[in-house]
This record gives sequence, C-alpha cells and structure tokens, in this order.
Amino acid sequence: MYLLMMALLAWAIWRARRRLPDVAPLTEAPAADDLLCKLLNSWSALIMIGLFVLAGGSFLVDRQLARAEDPHALRVRITGSEWWWQVEYLDPDPSKQLVTANELHLPVGRATRVELRSNDVIHSFWVPSLNGKTDLIPGRSNYQTITPRRTGQWRGQCAEFCGLEHARMAMDVTVEDAAAFERWKAAQLAPARTPATAVEQQGQHVFLTSTCASCHTIAGTDAGGKVGPDLTHMASRRTLAASTLPTEPQALAQWIRDPHARKPGTNMPATDLPADQLTALVTYLMSLR
Repeated sequence: MYLLMMALLAWAIWRARRRLPDVAPLTEAPAADDLLCKLLNSWSALIMIGLFVLAGGSFLVDRQLARAEDPHALRVRITGSEWWWQVEYLDPDPSKQLVTANELHLPVGRATRVELRSNDVIHSFWVPSLNGKTDLIPGRSNYQTITPRRTGQWRGQCAEFCGLEHARMAMDVTVEDAAAFERWKAAQLAPARTPATAVEQQGQHVFLTSTCASCHTIAGTDAGGKVGPDLTHMASRRTLAASTLPTEPQALAQWIRDPHARKPGTNMPATDLPADQLTALVTYLMSLR
C-alpha cells in the first residue's frame, strides 16, 4: 500500500509537470531563490530516503522478532471484555494454570508471551512503561512479547475506544523478582480460603445462593460462573472493577449494591440485599486473599 501511494504521487507530479505552460526563463535568477530551491529539494530527498529506510528496517525487524521467540517465555492469555480484563497464566500442566482478573504479575528479566483476545468489540492492550499498544480483535489472536527490565507497579489501559466505560478499563501491572512472582503464583493456585467465622460462612451462603454464583467463579466452591471475573483471590488485588475502586469493604459494598452508580453501563446488575446479608457477603469476599 505504501509503495502504491508513492507511485500514484509520483505519477501525479509527473502529469502536473507535463502540463505546465511554457514560461520564458528569467534573465537573472536571484541567488537566494536558487539556494532555497536546492535546500528544499535536498531536504525532500533526505525525508524520502529516511522514510524508505525506516519502513524497510521496521519490516525486517518485526519479522526477526517474531522468529526469535523465546521457548522458555512465560505464557499469558489476556481477554478483553466490556469493561474488564481476564488474565490466564498458561502451562502444559493444567494444575499450574491460573485465572485472575484486572491484574498482571510479571517476573523481571523474563520474557512473557502475551496472547490477546476479545470477547466483544475491539480493545487495545497498552502498558506504556513496558511496551507499545496491541489490539484485541474479535475472532482472532494477536501477540505481544514483554520483557520487563525493572521491578515496580504500573497501570495498563485499554487504548481503543470500546464503549461507555472505556476510560475505566484499566489493569494493575506488577513486576517483581522471580521468587516473589513464584510466591504470588503459588498463592493464586490455591483454592479459596475456607470461611473461618460465622459471618464469613453466612457470606459464602449468600454468595452461593444468589445471582453472584451464576456469573463468578470461586475455586473450591460450587460457584463456576464464567461471565464475570474470577473471585477466588479477589481481596489480594489492589483494585475493584478494573481499577475503578480500591479494594476496601466500603467500596466493595457500594459496588455490589449499585455498580452502575460508579460504572454506568456495566453488565453487573445491582443487588438488592438486606443490610446484614450484604455485610456478611462483603466480609466473606474480603477474606478471599
């Protein structure tokens, strides 16, 4: 397409020059004008050469990067939905695969091969401090390789307008040393914490007998919904609803009671629970670390 546009441009310039009327040359061309024309022509030629070199270099380097895939890279699949991220850590051993939501943990210095998918519309995965943007397109998989060079916490963001709450489709990204990453992974692979108090037991009962269990999963329980985020270790995350709210009891209660007040258009319905049941449910969910 680039070469075609350059060819059409050259053809248009050639046709325009052929149609120029004959004009008698000036007896004396001002030296300043002549120098300016030479400078402009040289600068235009330099720009054209630079564009061709950069386009060719980009074409070759992209293919070299694709061929140089690290066979020992960490495998992660990120699926975008309106408006949250599902994050799956893949492994040939099914017992070592885990699912989380709206958070990405990466080991420093190790390549991570990220597969990007969409459940609905076009999204775009972007962590400015780590890599460029890559689109998530319905019906296909795109890939991005991330090799973080320093530890820290950053914000990822959907960079393609995807609907009403596009701005509230963010992700917490944590880069840590290998030992800390393995500890986090081991904790995430564990089943949900068993309720230890009467209030937590009541909260688990409310969760399992209400509409919550039809949309969310909590490993180790009968809740196996796949519509919303996995909540097995929800309280270990720094934020709720794709970085919309902090993970705190009061914020969680507000989110459960009326999610549309904080994120209009979200697919999560409002939940009309008595105060004691809501308190028990929040207590149980906040114990899931």
